[in-house]
Amino acid sequence: MKIPGQRVVRTRFVQTEKYVIAVQIEMVIPEDDPSEPCLESETVEFLQRVRQKAEADDLTWLRAHGKVYAALEAA
Repeated sequence: MKIPGQRVVRTRFVQTEKYVIAVQIEMVIPEDDPSEPCLESETVEFLQRVRQKAEADDLTWLRAHGKVYAALEAA
């Protein structure tokens, strides 16, 4: 279901133990409440899929959908 309103693109970060993935997502500023952009269900599902792919070490898929940063252990 599409929420009526202005659409804006934002960068969101998905963090797992091994990676941080920066992805571009579309947010909606609803006509009824323009105080804060919100996410549609498809976007939430995409962010969940990004987390699942990161936990599965699917770097090929992750690189195709965003920037991947690897976590380094402290010295």
